[in-house]
Amino acid sequence: MKKMKCKKCSQICVKNGKTQQGRQRYYCRLCKESQQAEYIYEACKTNTNSKLVKLLKEGCGVRSISRILDISPKTVNRRLLSISNDLRAPLIKRGNSYEIDEMCTYVGSKTKRRYIAYALDIKSKEVVSFVVGTRTKKTLEHVTSTVLLSNPKQIFTDKLNIYKSLLPEEIHCTKQYSINHIERMNLTLRTHLKRLNRRTICYSKSSLMLVACLKIYFWY
Repeated sequence: MKKMKCKKCSQICVKNGKTQQGRQRYYCRLCKESQQAEYIYEACKTNTNSKLVKLLKEGCGVRSISRILDISPKTVNRRLLSISNDLRAPLIKRGNSYEIDEMCTYVGSKTKRRYIAYALDIKSKEVVSFVVGTRTKKTLEHVTSTVLLSNPKQIFTDKLNIYKSLLPEEIHCTKQYSINHIERMNLTLRTHLKRLNRRTICYSKSSLMLVACLKIYFWY
């Protein structure tokens, strides 16, 4: 008889009763986890999270992912939040140059405008910090303060007046075409994330989900 191995530690499991559908359950004495050899519901399969991330990055919304994978929208939201909670921003290298910009979106309704402000490392093309909020000094300071900790060589922004009070004049540059990389990143974001598409009925219902999707797109 073929024995069931734990999906986390590969130890041999023991039988632990059956489900309501009559499927055999197993218990791992090392992990103290109860599990099945095979699952009917797609959300319980081991590769579901990677599928969620791929579909999210290919422009599918929550309901589209739900239909494609045959998983409830609530489960999709819960999984995306769980994945994002395990992600952390990359380490910032000292002495690099950065571009900072904001892009407009909506949260809750089309009357509630919010901005995604983020910093892009020009050399590695990595997003090192971002924040979602109103277009105010307090919001932008979250990104600029993170970048300034790395002793940057130069910081490029648009001509928004708020940046003048947040960035030292000797490293702040607002020349034309100086933020081409991050402007192209804005277009990529709007193409790949359904909730950021223009001229659609799609938008984020909560800031929490918007931040979660951005973390996954930037750092997964």
